[in-house]
Amino acid sequence: MTAHPPHTPPFRDPHLPFAKRIDDLLSRLTLDEKIGFLHQFAPAVDRLGIAAFRTGQEALHGVAWMGPATVFPQAVGLGATWNTELVQRIGEAVSKEIRAMRARDDRVGLNVWAPTVNLLRHPLWGRNEEGYSEDPKLTSAIATAYTHGLRGDHPTYWRTAPVLKHWLAHNNETDRSTSSSSVRPRVLHEYDLRAFREAVEAGAVAGVMPAYNLVNGRPNHVSPYLREQLRTWTQEELLVCSDAGAPSNLVDHEHYFDTHEEATAASLRAGVDSFTDHGTDSSQMIARIQGALDQGLLTEAEIDTAVRRQLSVRFRLGEFDPGHDPHADVTDFDTPAHRALAQEAAEQAIVLLRNDGVLPLAADTRLAVVGLLADECKLDWYSGTLIHRSTPLEGLYERFGAERVEFAEGVDRVRLQTSAGTFLHVPASGAAEDEVRGAEGALDPALLAGRTDLPPLTTDATGTEFALIDWDEGVLTLRAPDGRYLSVAEDGYLRASADQPGGWVVQETFRLEQHGSGHLLRHIGTGRHVTVAADGVKVADENPETFQLIIVERGEDAVTRVTSEADVVVVVAGNDPHLNGRETEDRASLRLPAHQERLLRAARAANPRTVLALVSAYPYAVDTAGLAAVLWTAHAGQAAGTALARVLAGDVSPGGRLPQTWYESDADLPGLLDYDVIGSRQTYLYFEGTPLFPFGHGLSYTSFSYGDLVSRAAEGNLHVSFTITNTGDVTADEVAQLYTRAIDPALPRPRRELLAHRRVTLAPGAREELSFEVPLRAFEFWDVARGGWRLEQGPYELLAGASSEDIRLRTTVLLDGEPGAPRPVLQRGLDGADFDEQSGVEIVDRTKTAGDAVTAAAGRTGELVYRDCDFGEGVTGVTMTVSGQGAVELSLDGGPVLALVQVEESGSGPYDYTALGAEFIAEGVHDVHLRLRGPLRLAQVGFSG
Repeated sequence: MTAHPPHTPPFRDPHLPFAKRIDDLLSRLTLDEKIGFLHQFAPAVDRLGIAAFRTGQEALHGVAWMGPATVFPQAVGLGATWNTELVQRIGEAVSKEIRAMRARDDRVGLNVWAPTVNLLRHPLWGRNEEGYSEDPKLTSAIATAYTHGLRGDHPTYWRTAPVLKHWLAHNNETDRSTSSSSVRPRVLHEYDLRAFREAVEAGAVAGVMPAYNLVNGRPNHVSPYLREQLRTWTQEELLVCSDAGAPSNLVDHEHYFDTHEEATAASLRAGVDSFTDHGTDSSQMIARIQGALDQGLLTEAEIDTAVRRQLSVRFRLGEFDPGHDPHADVTDFDTPAHRALAQEAAEQAIVLLRNDGVLPLAADTRLAVVGLLADECKLDWYSGTLIHRSTPLEGLYERFGAERVEFAEGVDRVRLQTSAGTFLHVPASGAAEDEVRGAEGALDPALLAGRTDLPPLTTDATGTEFALIDWDEGVLTLRAPDGRYLSVAEDGYLRASADQPGGWVVQETFRLEQHGSGHLLRHIGTGRHVTVAADGVKVADENPETFQLIIVERGEDAVTRVTSEADVVVVVAGNDPHLNGRETEDRASLRLPAHQERLLRAARAANPRTVLALVSAYPYAVDTAGLAAVLWTAHAGQAAGTALARVLAGDVSPGGRLPQTWYESDADLPGLLDYDVIGSRQTYLYFEGTPLFPFGHGLSYTSFSYGDLVSRAAEGNLHVSFTITNTGDVTADEVAQLYTRAIDPALPRPRRELLAHRRVTLAPGAREELSFEVPLRAFEFWDVARGGWRLEQGPYELLAGASSEDIRLRTTVLLDGEPGAPRPVLQRGLDGADFDEQSGVEIVDRTKTAGDAVTAAAGRTGELVYRDCDFGEGVTGVTMTVSGQGAVELSLDGGPVLALVQVEESGSGPYDYTALGAEFIAEGVHDVHLRLRGPLRLAQVGFSG
């Protein structure tokens, strides 16, 4: 045994294993102290010399919320790089800046809530900017790289402790706290869980954060998959941190539990270890946990389990070994290397979608640069504050010379005339200082107040000319000549006070509402109309002012004026990440906002050599006909403008690739809440239409040839190699992509599926052989007939190329696997959710703790098909485990109804199941068809005879 001086308890001994040290520390903590540790803001324990600890430091693409930091491209932009080595270096830089910032501001936390690994299943999801890709393989590869960078490479001590967001099947902001994602077992295992699993198994993940939504009728904060799946993927203790306010949602919004004590106990037993609720005030959560203990809903042992997981993270972060922590003295912050990395990332994230030869631009090109985002460097909710800033216009000025660049923003310039004939006027601000929202840092930027140190708007005879932008869906911003946006602070007055639209509730957006021959101006953030009072212009519930909108100049007129004489026009269009598609708000359409369509049409009409540069957090459905070139980049951070200019000029050949499908129109999309990617043919994996631009697409300024595809199976892996040659005259990056498809599957499989990829740089004439080791499990699917993974034997096509549709090489391999077999329904029966096909069905929770059932969607008749059910030599009866009220009809192979089970109204609850039988005669192998009518739940079907 190791001897310890009296003043050195075992938990302080760095020579002992962490597990023993945690045991020792747990034994020294009182029950009250342990309960206190379960809140996000865990208090200090002074008697043991233990400091306070906070879970949760946002760091999605740089250190967020805590003031100035290096700002890298949005996560979807990092996904577009398809470059794991680059993303790992970005993770390293971010974690070093976190350590450096924490040294001077202890509000900065080391438990990092990043990355987001939710798959970009639906492009209208408001948080599309936060994910990496629609593909689970690419998502997990990028996420693994980022978490490895965040963690650091020391074998014992972690630089930061990353937590993956948001568990699970979370792709809608609409009703996100109450909606349920219906996820069939194949989609669950092959799609949604897969991105999390591969990142966790890679060994650099400290935990996960459950999402606000429900999955199959059960809130993610009481998900059995935390125990049944997540914690089986690693030997490490994983810390599960609730999302903000989600513990209270279980009662207040979802009404899943009657009391907060029940909800808290259920969450903790399911695997939630840290409760993020009520901000820094831990008293309510502590009271709920104590109440659950007093009511016998929790045990101290269950509390110990959660505290152990938190302590495991804290020990790994070196908190208890300051003399041994290799990251304690990190000071790398806004270094030249970090700035260069931000530019490299921004360059690699740019995707060339179309090019008729106008790009790259010649050095003497005369440019007209137009568009609402041409002179913007937009941030999003999870950005830090910019230290450096480069807009597309600034980048092009620097690269081509200001004398060769003309600019028109394309805003509508307007005055707002009151019913009294006066105009809205922005008074001089006097000596008020410029402020940037969030520059001082905030644990919760949602609580940042608007400015009240500037004078409110007034009216006068001439008024102020405002720049009006319609961001679509009638959402407008108004900007004063000094660049400040009209905003409303807590006192209700309108001021030109905001550097950009932003905030949790945006206070800089308005709607014009027709009213008689004029318009009312509604402030969206408060829902109130603008009124003119003696002490200034403000929002109020009464006496709304009627305005006349006086248009001084339309945006398209300004665009036409500067474009006709240019050699090339660059239209920079896209979105503001705080408006119309963001956290809490999904998009309504794929289309480009009408205001920006007007500008694009004007530019294209004035000059056929028009290049469209889309700067956006998500895909658009745009008409590319008549455009000389089209590029896309996510909001690319501090070096966005420089990077775009260098790509346009040919200093860098574009090498980004689309991380998700760009669809031609809204008609190609399923419903936002339809999570059945297989049944509704979603994403490149299953989509059977013609996309605007396919997954993996991206052009270059050079050309590449592919050859020498070779494959062989050995020792549980498929070894695949092929060569790439740069056949052009420009050094450039190519992203080689390897896909597969099952040639003759017994059930629907992806039309193609990414197996591996690699981004390589090749000089003109250079040739490189790429080799990949693909585990045979990558070809498996989730077999609902057996409740597990299965490799189907048979032929598989290997496809190598430059995108999911640009396939250059093909070969076929024959894989050994397990042959399919009919479902042994006499032995196993049929679980309701283990269907092969469905229509009008939702999966719901069988109980509040585990299991699934199926029910007909509201107002619909549910149809279920279970293929190849083996009844052996014969059955004579069927038993259905059901609850609720309604009927289940059973038929075989689409024929007549052979059995009917009806459930009468009993007044029992949805979890009160009963087993009802009926005569049913069948033998041999058949497809079972079930039709559900009414609001009943079907959990299981058994057969006897």
